[in-house]
Order: sequence, then C-alpha cells, then structure tokens
Amino acid sequence: MAEQLTVLLPGGAASPRCAGVLEAALAGRRAEVLTRLEEPLHGRRLLFVLSLDEGGVNHSVSDLLAALRTHPGCLEGCVGGVLTDAPGDLYTKAAGRELALAANLAGCAFVGRPLVEGTGSLRNFTVQARNAGCSLDAAYRLAAADLGSRVLAFSPPRLARPRLLVLHASSRATSNTLALWGLVRDRLGDRCDITEIGLRNGTLEDCAGCPYTTCLHYGERGGCFYGGVMVQEVYPAILEADAVVLLCPNYNDALSANLTAAINRLTALYRTASFADKAVFAIVVSGYSGGDIVASQVAGALGMNKGFWLPGRFCMLETANDKGEALALPGIRQRAERFAENMLCQLA
Repeated sequence: MAEQLTVLLPGGAASPRCAGVLEAALAGRRAEVLTRLEEPLHGRRLLFVLSLDEGGVNHSVSDLLAALRTHPGCLEGCVGGVLTDAPGDLYTKAAGRELALAANLAGCAFVGRPLVEGTGSLRNFTVQARNAGCSLDAAYRLAAADLGSRVLAFSPPRLARPRLLVLHASSRATSNTLALWGLVRDRLGDRCDITEIGLRNGTLEDCAGCPYTTCLHYGERGGCFYGGVMVQEVYPAILEADAVVLLCPNYNDALSANLTAAINRLTALYRTASFADKAVFAIVVSGYSGGDIVASQVAGALGMNKGFWLPGRFCMLETANDKGEALALPGIRQRAERFAENMLCQLA
C-alpha cells in the first residue's frame, strides 16, 4: 500500500462541509495538500478535491484543468480519486467527470468508482446511509474515507497475457472506428487474447429498469430478464476479460444506442460481480468534434458507475468523417502504435 496521499485542492479553499469530509478522508493517514499544480507529480496517489459554489463553479478548478490539458505526462504513473462538493444538487458529477478525463489524459489512472460527490441535499447517499444505519452526512464521510483507502491500496493487475473484450456496433464496410481498431489490434500482435462481439443486429434490448429484487435474482444466476446476446455472449466474456475495449463512433455527441444499451444491461451482472480488477479502454472517432464528451461518458458509465478501473490515457481520440478517412490521418499509425503500447504497458 502507498504511504501517502497527495491532495490537490484547487485554490486552497473549501466549504466547511467539504473541509470536514476531507478531514475524515485523511484521518490517520499521511497526506500533503497542494493548492495548484506547479510541477509534474509522477507516481503519486492523488485525491482531487473540488469545492464548488452554487453555480457549480470554482475558477481554480478551471486553472487546474488548463494545467492538466497543456502538460501531457504531468501525472504519469499516478493513481487517483475525486471528491466533489457543492451547495446545490447539480454539477458535482459533471465537474468530477471533466476533471477525471483531463487528469487521465495527463497519465493518471483511476480506481473503479473514483468519484465521491456531496450534493447539497446529500440525497445521493440515501441508500448508503440506509445500508450503514447512519445519517446522510456520516455516509458521505464514510464514502470519502473509503475512497482514500482504495486509492492508496490500488495495485493495477499485471498480466502475462491480457484477455481483451472488444465491443462495437459498427459496420466493417464503412466504420472509421473499426478501421482504427484494426491498426491497434495489429500492433498488439499475439501478446493478448482478443474476443470481439458486434452488437449491431438490432436484437439488443435496452434495460427497462426492473425492480431491484428482480435484477438481483437474475444477476445471481449470471443472467438478465431480457436475455439475448448480453446473457449469451457479453456476460460470460465480461467475466473472463481483464479489460474491455469500447469502439465508439460519436453519435450526436453521445455513445451509440447499442453500446449505451449494453452498458445499461451490465447492471444485473454488476449486482453480483465486481469489475474492480477490469480495465476499460476506448477508441472514439468523431466526424467533426466532441470526442472528449463521448470519452467522458465512457469514463462515467463504466468507471464511475460500474466500477471498472481507468488506466492512464485510456482513450484514443480521433476526428474522421468520410469512409476510410481515419486511415489517412497524418501520423495515425504512430498514434495507433502508441495506444497499443500504452494498453500493454498498463496491463502487462
């Protein structure tokens, strides 16, 4: 276990409640608190603490985002978590996702479920408080302390031959995203076991929100009420995989419908199986812009929600529109090689 947490508290100011929760998270631990990113922080265990105002804004957080985005590699080898706090019930998750993506692209890995958010009402802790038999505020403090422990204890799995599950919903005849995956796969060579599953056939039903007990009942049997390709192919492949690779064309600044449905349908499996030792990677291709929005959705849905861990630089972001354009991008083969090498470096 790492010995010390490095806390990044932009601007050095926190609301009284946020300061109290941070104190609980650091109790009994060695920690240093930094108010700005002045130099690279390689190999650290990081806790980002974002104390927002009523508008969901903290100008010092914007300064931190700018520093992360303009200094690639400044968080190389770090492992992180994020604590956000605000007096209102909005913007905490959005701020956390934006920060996590910027830090990840700067080299920071994130543990599964890396975000603890304190909304104004703390109603987001209703279930945790009920399960723990405590107040909402106490549940918030317990969650922050648990996040600190998990950041300190996390050790990325090192695998002799990683098993990758690749999920897509694209046509090989026209997809720039699949074409880029082909470049990456070629560069992975025979160093991984790779399973690809296409979700394009129109038979994948989305989650319709079964009652918790129904979802749990099917999840305990490795299934889901709606069956189909998710139960027959995706669930077993997820359980066997060390990492999931999502191939994500940008559809109106969002994941495609079938990929979204697949992520939603993971809920039944998530109720009975931990994904904490499984990594997630993504290749995102936008026709014009907005790849960062889709990458943030992947990090939020699979990392912050379903608990996959997020390796440093988990996503490859490219812009290509016409058929075949991706393979003609300047420097694309070098970027594909770097992405493949990063995947192997993070897993093996």
